[in-house]
Amino acid sequence: MLNPKMLEELSSRFSELIAASPARDLEKNAKAMASAMFSRLDLVTREEFDVQKEVLARTRAQLDALEARVAELERRLAAGER
Repeated sequence: MLNPKMLEELSSRFSELIAASPARDLEKNAKAMASAMFSRLDLVTREEFDVQKEVLARTRAQLDALEARVAELERRLAAGER
């Protein structure tokens, strides 16, 4: 049975091997290419999205209130009330 210390040492050596191999360079290049691709797209951050979501929710609430008010005024107008 392998003891935890031996597994940790094996993991550490494997990590060192990967860091010194071309695989690490490929990972860095892939991340750089993905970042470049995303920067060319018209994307928004999560923070910007959440802010706009809140603005839309407030606008919707105001619209609902105004629609209810107009409906009430139309009802009064049709009933001949003031």
